[in-house]
Amino acid sequence: MPDASGAPLLNLLVALGVGLLIGTGRERALDDPAGPADAGVRTFSIAALAGAVAVVCGGVVLLSVLAVAVAALAGLSYWLNRDRDGPGLTTEFAILLTVLTGALAMKAPSAAGAVAIVAALLLSSRKRLHHFVRTVLTEDEVRSALILGAALIVIMPLLPDQQMGPYAALNPKSVWRLVVLVLLIGAAGHLATRILGARFGLPISGLASGFVSSSATIGAMGARAAKDPKVMTSAVAGAVLSTVATVVQMAVVVGATSPAALQAMAAPLIGAGLAACGYGAIFTVAALRTPPPPDEQTSDSAFSLTGALVFAATLSIVLLASAALRANFGETGAILAAGVAGFVDTHAPAISIASLAATGRMQPAEVVIPILAGFTTNTVTKIVVAATSGGRAFALRVAPGVVLVAVAAWAGALIGHVFT
Repeated sequence: MPDASGAPLLNLLVALGVGLLIGTGRERALDDPAGPADAGVRTFSIAALAGAVAVVCGGVVLLSVLAVAVAALAGLSYWLNRDRDGPGLTTEFAILLTVLTGALAMKAPSAAGAVAIVAALLLSSRKRLHHFVRTVLTEDEVRSALILGAALIVIMPLLPDQQMGPYAALNPKSVWRLVVLVLLIGAAGHLATRILGARFGLPISGLASGFVSSSATIGAMGARAAKDPKVMTSAVAGAVLSTVATVVQMAVVVGATSPAALQAMAAPLIGAGLAACGYGAIFTVAALRTPPPPDEQTSDSAFSLTGALVFAATLSIVLLASAALRANFGETGAILAAGVAGFVDTHAPAISIASLAATGRMQPAEVVIPILAGFTTNTVTKIVVAATSGGRAFALRVAPGVVLVAVAAWAGALIGHVFT
């Protein structure tokens, strides 16, 4: 409990600010601000100060008594106004929250301020929130949001976070993170499509999502293309542009680990980046030149749960195959190890190889082939993911692009070797 001198004065001012914020938000939300029935700034300010004073004078016991009394008064107010059109409990719950937040200000003023700001925003945005939920959101989008919430909040904590299965190759929680990741990328693509249209939204979201996972982005774009073939060109552009993010991210992680290794990888990375940009630009321009249909509408569903599950299953098979190779053939060198790891992720083997150069166990020039081995095997994973998530038509458009990027990286390595 705070001391009775000094510090509580500032905390009381915070509590007063809490009441003013929440009260302002509530009063601005009233249909008739001049009406006498609803509580406004003064009531909420007094409620916040009452909660703060209760904590200072009587601690949790007095605060509990005050909260019960306010709840009883709020219930009585609701009962007396039950005949009004569309009575709600927003004001009553807001007053009770204000009392508790005023009390919170005496112990955690920063947290109390954050609660007050969020509450004020919710109260003052009543019409916009109701319009968004009732008009903008579709029924399928609400269902998608519930599925995403269940996947992230309900299922994720229940899964074991340890290696299991043959060769101890699978971590259920890690695999499920991939499912959630694909769902999030799909939702981001859907949001971008709603705002910008499929022709603009999918390429932009694909490029941005590639910094999280290019393979997951290709899986999400493939699922969208399979569900709505009209956005095939835009989805391919987003899938290939995600590889641009892969190249940029590889340059960053290798450079942060070993600047000398980045210098050795400069030519391959430049070649891969130019190829990815060029191939992605072709499909992006094609998507932009395609006139949208007069009744262009985005898919109601924010993502494909089936596509996310297929992606996770595909990557699980790759994990098992990689573990089997290591178990049967052992670590036969940096190239094999990086190539096997590259089936799952292209950045992890690049970091491990670059760290060997940073510690002097490998020469900078020797890191090129192992890193490109992981980059190449990751290309195989992307092709498999494209085929399983988006079907043959999607894979036939994406595969040449990712193969071209890998070939350009090797060509850059060859050119770099010739001129060094």
